[in-house]
Amino acid sequence: MLPFTDWILEKLALEKTLFRTMAVSSLGLLLLALLFRSLTDAFGMCHRFYVNCQRLRCFPEPPRRNWLLGHLNLARSTEEGLQDAAQLTAQYGRICVWWFGPWVPILRLFHPETIGPVLRESAAVAPKDKLFYGFLKPWLGDGLLLSGGKKWGRHRRMLTPAFHFDILKPYMKFFNQSTDIMHVKPDFSDSKDIFCRDFLPCLLLTSRLIMCSRKSSDYIAAILELSNLVVLRQHALIHHFDWLYYLSTNGRRFRRACDTVHRFTANVIQERRRAHSRLGDDAWLKSKQGKTVDFIDVLLLAKDEEGRHLSDADIAAEADTFMFEGHDTTASGLSWVLYNLARHPNYQDQCREEIQNLLRGRETEEIEWEDLSQMPFTTMCIKESLRLHPPVTAISRRCTEDVKLPDGKIIPKGNICLVSIFGTHHNPAVWPEPEVYNPHRFEPKALQNQSPLAFVPFSAGPRNCIGQNFAMSELKVALALTLLRFVVRLDESQAVRRLPALILRAENGLWLQVEPVRTQQ
Repeated sequence: MLPFTDWILEKLALEKTLFRTMAVSSLGLLLLALLFRSLTDAFGMCHRFYVNCQRLRCFPEPPRRNWLLGHLNLARSTEEGLQDAAQLTAQYGRICVWWFGPWVPILRLFHPETIGPVLRESAAVAPKDKLFYGFLKPWLGDGLLLSGGKKWGRHRRMLTPAFHFDILKPYMKFFNQSTDIMHVKPDFSDSKDIFCRDFLPCLLLTSRLIMCSRKSSDYIAAILELSNLVVLRQHALIHHFDWLYYLSTNGRRFRRACDTVHRFTANVIQERRRAHSRLGDDAWLKSKQGKTVDFIDVLLLAKDEEGRHLSDADIAAEADTFMFEGHDTTASGLSWVLYNLARHPNYQDQCREEIQNLLRGRETEEIEWEDLSQMPFTTMCIKESLRLHPPVTAISRRCTEDVKLPDGKIIPKGNICLVSIFGTHHNPAVWPEPEVYNPHRFEPKALQNQSPLAFVPFSAGPRNCIGQNFAMSELKVALALTLLRFVVRLDESQAVRRLPALILRAENGLWLQVEPVRTQQ
């Protein structure tokens, strides 16, 4: 190091002393160590990448357009993109490797035998992947959708009682009332009028059940804006960098909408917490006997095994998460099942006859809790619609350990697995004639030889949708009352093009014609 040290001192025009010599030598050694460490890390990264690529060679891979983009330019959130996904599923059957640029491999899974091992793994082994879910974090925080590890397990155990059947039963009156509100809108009240698939009452209902608040129009508008902004960000690669995104117009809109949502939720929580403090939990529970307990109250009362409550930040995250996951998925499911029944009037007539027979002789047109199990064909129609048009088309996991598939192949740890719900539901090896709407697929006899993972609109395994019973109950009530009162037909002048965003939508909405049933008689 001495020649180097002398050269440095000479260039800096410094007199050579013992201290300066030792300082420059130490600095040089530090720089060499950092360089060596960087080279070692780079070599290790390249070696791990090479080993991972070798281990992935057992899985088929579609042709890439080029080495830089990989398959990135083939992924499209359009009708054509869904058709490509169906074609990919038919061609490769179970699994294939998809490259997100030159460095990030993604395993696309679209068969019960391949999605099962990943979905059944614990939240620690197969957590949510940040590449696809990270953009939701500033909005939803550490709710059930995005949290992992011990925190996710603790919250899941604490929230599960909120979706018990005994808790859901009192909500039936809200399901009926919200559907009544939807039916008295001008779009429904006028004969042969046309309506779009954006059913705002589904969102209003969810808001009431969570917050018990009717004054939430700004909150609802902010949720709708945040959903759209997240999708726009996913498709703009330059906005994947936070510092660039928040300098953009959309980034500033995202911050403002987040502030609106968080401020509204915080105010509701503080107001409800003050009410609990005034009465005390025991007295408050007595005051609620025979009444509906909303989600915020359940969160405030929830305790873990050690008797600890959720913090205000945790309650806000769970409330915002449920608003996001609960409103748009239900609206999408209801819209697509009405669309499918409009395309198949014979099935629609069967559903209507089943509901008319169920409610015959009653004074009021109201679906009760016991009725939900007494409409088997209507339920089959809902499930077939969820198969054909799943509200959530895919979910992602990043494996922290190797995952073994039934055929002996191994998914190496560290890789992203994209569980294609749409692909599984449209896999001809799983569902014959997958593009045909056929509710009879869900007859008990037909399902005897079918894998339970062939139908996963609410995911499966330990991280399945905690609110699936809530969603199915709401769908049954809304569909039953709609078909009881209206005949639904297609508007042939409007082409339908699917749009797989955060939720499966239609590009220009699903436009249908409705006519009161009484005019048919």
